[in-house]
Amino acid sequence: MYAHQIMARKVLSTTPDSAILDAANIMLQHRVSGLPVVDPDGTLVGIITEGDFLHRSEIGTGRKRNWLMTFILGPGKWAEDYVLEHGRKVSEIMTREPVTVAEDAPLTTVVGLMEKNNVKRLPVVRDGKLVGIITRSNLLRTVASLARNVPAPTENDDQIRRRILDEIERNAWCPLGLSVIVRDGIAHLSGVITESRFRNAAIVAAENVPGVREVHDHLCWGDSFSGFYLKSPDDQELEKQVH
Repeated sequence: MYAHQIMARKVLSTTPDSAILDAANIMLQHRVSGLPVVDPDGTLVGIITEGDFLHRSEIGTGRKRNWLMTFILGPGKWAEDYVLEHGRKVSEIMTREPVTVAEDAPLTTVVGLMEKNNVKRLPVVRDGKLVGIITRSNLLRTVASLARNVPAPTENDDQIRRRILDEIERNAWCPLGLSVIVRDGIAHLSGVITESRFRNAAIVAAENVPGVREVHDHLCWGDSFSGFYLKSPDDQELEKQVH
């Protein structure tokens, strides 16, 4: 999937000359954490977020300074902070040259940019013009939509079994001696794992195969050095019920 397929096209925005009070009210009214800043022709020139309101003189949260930091950073940094703490226009406190993404960028790029830059909102641009925005909520809605639209499975048990094996065996965490049995869409996984994370990965892999209604875990944990092993939590619970 690509950015243009999940982005919001109706984007709330503000302008560089707008008062920060107006921008804050828009954010509060519409419950958004940030606003793109655009000039009169729609070119993206910045972004203003909740973080820009953290250190403000009105609420007494301006950055504390001492002579050592002033000496190291110089008076220029002090002046820059003063503007951020006392500025009245959006242009005075906004982040300039914000991180953006193109319409045709794959979602892997979108997520990578969000993670790398620790941002919650990613403006989508075309030739510098704002055309949309992607938030973490957009990604969440996309996941939920795809989960709802999973096609009804047509595979029989043998086909489901083969799909599970193909999915698990191509990974480095594949359990040793993996065995998969499927009956009426219920998958039974057997084998030996050396780490609990391998168990979780194998179960998730099976759960995601179309046609699987339920996964039963029979994977044993084993120590290759001592020969010690533990049955799966499911099998241990079953033994308790029997005895």
